[in-house]
Amino acid sequence: MTLAQPPVDRFRISPLIKVTLLSFYTALLLPLPFLAQVTDAPVDPKVLVLLAMLGAAFLGAGLSEQVQTTDKGISMVSPLPWRGWSLKWSEIKSLKPRSTGQNGTVYYFITEAVDRAYLLPMRVVGFARLVRTVEAKTGIDTQDVTPLAQPWMYLFLLVMTGFLLLMDAWTVWTANHGGLVG
Repeated sequence: MTLAQPPVDRFRISPLIKVTLLSFYTALLLPLPFLAQVTDAPVDPKVLVLLAMLGAAFLGAGLSEQVQTTDKGISMVSPLPWRGWSLKWSEIKSLKPRSTGQNGTVYYFITEAVDRAYLLPMRVVGFARLVRTVEAKTGIDTQDVTPLAQPWMYLFLLVMTGFLLLMDAWTVWTANHGGLVG
């Protein structure tokens, strides 16, 4: 006889955010191995490729995180073992806003444990539904809680990343055709 598991509501990171951040990462690192080879840099291009792939794996794992809610509580599930957390609804006493360096606001779950606060994930699909769930389960007023960044900001970054990738293509082509060696 198996016990029925409570229904789980999952909130994954927005695909727009995933694509944008992975593309931006690629655009920043793509030309480095080519430039290292052309300029005879002291770092082997193969090492740069290996490190970039390792970084991409960590970034991809971070972007695979998801928030899960049940009748019992909320958890942030991550493939990175040091990143996940789980709270019972009854443990959450308040949401505390904190200003960011970019003039935004993030929110932390405050519990009775004085030494810990847990970041409310804000870049998930269905953020408004997540906030409504938090309010319904904890009784905390969440009417002032808004997403940190609007989708148009990530769309703008994605378009700019496209331009950066075009510059990368030109840089790699130029490097492979002797245009950067003087």
